[in-house]
Amino acid sequence: MVQEQLFAETMEETSLVYLMKNYANYNFWANLTLINWLKKHPEQLLEQEVLSSFKSIKLTLAHILQTQEYWYSILAKTEFEHREYGNLNDIFDSLLKQSENLALYVTAISEERFNETTEIQSPWFTSDFQNFEYVLHVFNHSTYHRGQIITICHNLGITGAPMTDYNFYNVMAK
Repeated sequence: MVQEQLFAETMEETSLVYLMKNYANYNFWANLTLINWLKKHPEQLLEQEVLSSFKSIKLTLAHILQTQEYWYSILAKTEFEHREYGNLNDIFDSLLKQSENLALYVTAISEERFNETTEIQSPWFTSDFQNFEYVLHVFNHSTYHRGQIITICHNLGITGAPMTDYNFYNVMAK
């Protein structure tokens, strides 16, 4: 009975590690897919102000980028530097590079590192969670805002968005 329980726990941990690494690759793919689609549309539309939590698609992309950079700094234990982003193409390129770096970092993390806790004291919150929870959060955050970008696009008359659903990635895009 004890051996079966240990095996089940090991499988669960292995499944968790697989999920985090797969989700990291999914996030990179989803950002790449979305950006490649957005690049086909006029820059002035992507910078047009709308009623949303961020005033434009460009600003929403910058927010995704900045948030991924923040969480990368937490996970990698590096200094986070808030920076301003340039034009839309700079944001596209920076978000793709950051998403790739984040995926490379997460896919290299050991199971022990996923399970370690990291204390965070920030101006916005305090927490002491296991690293896998932070990993899941950053990718969930990016997914949330990618959906928001699609809604903004629809409101601007931009249709035909690509499918960037996690299940679609697993079934069709991997």
